[in-house]
Amino acid sequence: MPTTDRPDAGRGCGSDPGADPRAALADAQAALLSALVAGADAPPGFDTDRLRVQSRALLAKRTRQAAAHHGWLTQALPAADYRTHFTAYAAAHPLRAGCADSHADAAAFEGYLRERGLLPQGAEPRWWQRRRH
Repeated sequence: MPTTDRPDAGRGCGSDPGADPRAALADAQAALLSALVAGADAPPGFDTDRLRVQSRALLAKRTRQAAAHHGWLTQALPAADYRTHFTAYAAAHPLRAGCADSHADAAAFEGYLRERGLLPQGAEPRWWQRRRH
């Protein structure tokens, strides 16, 4: 009959008594998140092709969310340029856990475009143009 006063009671066979299962789970989740949104390699046990497909879907969602917040950017740039620039921006600025504010992401993308001179001359949101004139 098993006793509960053994140091390994309640643990699976072969588990490391000093390992923290919550820390291991957090590490595995971080590795998966990095593969999905930051271009990291797929963690062991995950299908690389499926993760790539899901990563593209998440990037498309992020692109649409930015366009919803700063729709004037989609009018200032040709659609293909918008997607190309946003993809480059997203690769350089992956979302971090707990920091998924799509409005702030869209504003940061606008700053990214401005810093690189990628916006056409005079491209500004309409409300800003009305206010300045």
